[in-house]
Amino acid sequence: MATADEVRAYWDRHIHDLEITRHPVGSREFFDDLDQYHFEKLHHLLQLIPFDECRGRRVLEIGCGAGIDLARFAKGGADVIGVDISPAAIALARANFDQQRLRGEFHVANGEQLPFPDDSVDLVYAHGVVQYTADPQRLVDECRRVLKPGGQAIFQVYNRISWLNALSKLMNVGLEHADAPALVKFSIPEFRRLLRNFREIRIVPERFPVRSRLHGGWKGAIYNGLFVGAFNAVPRPLVRRFGWHLLAFCRK
Repeated sequence: MATADEVRAYWDRHIHDLEITRHPVGSREFFDDLDQYHFEKLHHLLQLIPFDECRGRRVLEIGCGAGIDLARFAKGGADVIGVDISPAAIALARANFDQQRLRGEFHVANGEQLPFPDDSVDLVYAHGVVQYTADPQRLVDECRRVLKPGGQAIFQVYNRISWLNALSKLMNVGLEHADAPALVKFSIPEFRRLLRNFREIRIVPERFPVRSRLHGGWKGAIYNGLFVGAFNAVPRPLVRRFGWHLLAFCRK
């Protein structure tokens, strides 16, 4: 099992999506590129996540990274808190908020040991975090602990039984952050068991093929020119369960 120090050291060096921009790290153009790429790749988030429905509510993001999603909640009027195990990520999130004149509270902290009292936040958002932590169950239970009764938790993990997992093996192309010290993929039943202490659980498979900016060569050409269009021509109900991301919407 990976240690918290190993996880922290890795994510200090591998903050998500830095390779898609050529602008200086921390510049406004840098953050704008990260925002554009993030919601281009994960366009479903704009339909599924209540970024504009949390005005006056206390929203906590675990693994906030550079604050791309958290800024959306803040612009929607939420009282936001960002937590990340990586000091480098928290420094970027603060810079992002300062440049946009957004208000937010930030902490360098491990999601498995949150520095907040029980029943203290209205919504917990942990997108792309559970699969990379040393103890996923402990992180999920901590999120539930700090959530107010009736509050909502939103988690995202990788689907082990997915199109991208199969394609990476077929094409012999490594998945993003496959070298992370902790990485777990879940089937839908496994994910549901992880969330069993919540009174309501709704799991939505998402993240279907979109054109990639990161992969070139003949493999990238086949993926962008053939696979993306062919896969998305298949009626979505037939392939929905194979989405690369599993999003869970849970009530305490």
